[in-house]
Amino acid sequence: MKKSFYKLGTLAVATALIISGCNKLKDFGSTNDNPAATNAPITSALLTNVETAIGGYACITTPALYCQYYSETQYPDVSCYSANNASPQAPYAGILYDLQNIIINNTDPATMTAAALNGANANQIAIARILKAYIFWTITDRWGDIPYSQALQGISDVDYDTQESIYKDLIKELTESVAQFTTGAAIKGDVTSYAGNISKWKKLANSLRMEMSLRLSKVYPGASDYAATQFKAALADAAGSIATNDDNFTLTYPGGNYRNPFCVMYDGRHDYGLSDVMEALLTSLGGDARATVFGATSSGGATTKGVPYGRERIAYSGWVGIDAWCQANPDYAYVFAPSFRLETSPIYIVKASSILLARAEAADMGWTTETTATLYTAGINASFEQWGLTDPPAAYFTNANVVLGAAGTNLPQIATQEYLAYFPDGVQGWSTWRRTSYPALSPAIDGTNTPKVIPRRYAYGSIDISLTAKGYAEAVGRLTGGDKMNSKIWWDK
Repeated sequence: MKKSFYKLGTLAVATALIISGCNKLKDFGSTNDNPAATNAPITSALLTNVETAIGGYACITTPALYCQYYSETQYPDVSCYSANNASPQAPYAGILYDLQNIIINNTDPATMTAAALNGANANQIAIARILKAYIFWTITDRWGDIPYSQALQGISDVDYDTQESIYKDLIKELTESVAQFTTGAAIKGDVTSYAGNISKWKKLANSLRMEMSLRLSKVYPGASDYAATQFKAALADAAGSIATNDDNFTLTYPGGNYRNPFCVMYDGRHDYGLSDVMEALLTSLGGDARATVFGATSSGGATTKGVPYGRERIAYSGWVGIDAWCQANPDYAYVFAPSFRLETSPIYIVKASSILLARAEAADMGWTTETTATLYTAGINASFEQWGLTDPPAAYFTNANVVLGAAGTNLPQIATQEYLAYFPDGVQGWSTWRRTSYPALSPAIDGTNTPKVIPRRYAYGSIDISLTAKGYAEAVGRLTGGDKMNSKIWWDK
């Protein structure tokens, strides 16, 4: 019998996923041999479980292919826009329920005393709210309207909330979470770079609030509109925001069973390479040094040979086929230089470079009184520094595709740098392109959709149609063009 993951019981999934409490990433592998024997989840273990999974959200391949960070080297289905009917249900049954259980167990008088052994109740709840907001953000930006207000509550045929209402509630959640933090016992189970540091968690919440507000720039463009008002409030918050790489929200993998996703990508396979689109973009910026990080040959040698994007596997008139091309060009660029795809390499989830560039864009639009050029330079420098590179030379900033112009005219340059700063996070890179149309991307030459355009969203899955028929029908009714990959979500104007 099929079951909707949107409504699974709040404790059933959590107890099945229990892992013993730990403070360090090296303890990922410690598990409860009989998870069915415990009636109350260990909240620190739930937090660890969520955080070990969340690094993968910055590495989802489908949106990274849609925004042309990568190319497929053997089976070019996604990059040729084959039908994508992936259901958003899976995270509801897993990490979203883990976070819901952290909140429940730190709120219920019957369990909150035991939960407090893993950190102050209010702080555990605040962290869970921030992580829920981040995860829901990545889901709604892929599908559009999704189950939200009725999700995780045991409701069968859930409603699909409008993306507008979801965004406004996510921003509210982030705002309230900053105010919710308090003093008390240290947080256990936080295996990110923050390691329970409440000051840094507050900065993360404010930073996400700014990014979400900026995502709405086309529906609320004015300096006194909702998006700008929320952006400025987050920027002005006394807790601050991420402004240096020391405050980046990062997950470092311990290796073994918990390896960096790009190590896994090339573990006996070679299905992806850095796209020729990305290589050409980096070259157009005067030979951007990030090219040495974003791609290298299989053995680690320098190369600027990106894999042709969106090309058929099989040869036809004028094209040799992607298999044959890769075999003839063994020095093509893999995604990342080897030192950034080791088992223990970190994944940067939210970065100073992205936040500084978001502030630069807000200043250029007149949302704030900050100095666009200062923030723009700082954002680019932070991106280079994050990857272990020296700051770009002065000549870099005079390149025709980098240099800033008059106030209010700099979206092409700033959005292009945002796109580069988000690499390899395809959800954010794809969303930046959809919102701004920069950098200029062309549909796959061998695209199979009609009309041949870069996809704007994921279509819902067949399980959503059968198990949430009412909510699905209402959501599709709000989509201009229906449940198609080419239809635009609410903020995509």
